[in-house]
Amino acid sequence: MKKLITTLIALPVLAACSGPSGELYRSYSESGALVDGGNFGNANMNNTQIMSGERSYVYDLSNRFASEVLTTVNFAFNSSALDAGARDTLREQASWIRQFPEVRFRVYGHTDAVGSNSYNKRLGMARARAVVAFLATQGISTSRLEAVVSYGETQPLIVTQGRERRNRRTVTEVTGFVKSHPIVMDGRYAEVVYREYIESATQDRYYQRQGESAASSGGSAE
Repeated sequence: MKKLITTLIALPVLAACSGPSGELYRSYSESGALVDGGNFGNANMNNTQIMSGERSYVYDLSNRFASEVLTTVNFAFNSSALDAGARDTLREQASWIRQFPEVRFRVYGHTDAVGSNSYNKRLGMARARAVVAFLATQGISTSRLEAVVSYGETQPLIVTQGRERRNRRTVTEVTGFVKSHPIVMDGRYAEVVYREYIESATQDRYYQRQGESAASSGGSAE
């Protein structure tokens, strides 16, 4: 009987060892190890950002930035020079960015499909750097403008192999906070995101009090 019991106990162990190498690996690894493509940490980071509120506030700021200013500037063919229209747009961007010194931004460069992939990659980067350089002249610290990115011709707005001005562009986006941890920011995310709303409410209350004061004294508010 003892021999039979010993044999039955040994069978699962032998089964684990006698299978393919993947089975053996799985026997000594945590659940899910075989299908982990190295991206499980991204989900954890995403959850952490959502729980801390950072991702929500970045999303809010991104939407506001895109709705209140033009985020895109366009370029002439085979050029990274900023024309008058591009400079006007970037001045508006800079004015908006100055309101939020705690926020980081990133500039993405794009091209049309004319030319080689490698050349367009370099051209897209040159365009992004031109935008960063101009924003710097408007008082925006380059420490808040994250490393520029070039997508070259890989993300066209208009799918065509020919010249297309709308594809020759840079896009400026909100990407995060200078001090990304909410504890470091002392819980001031909401104040940063809704700063002018708070200020406008304070101003409205001030004028309301002025009116109440004038009414109680029999005068009128000017």
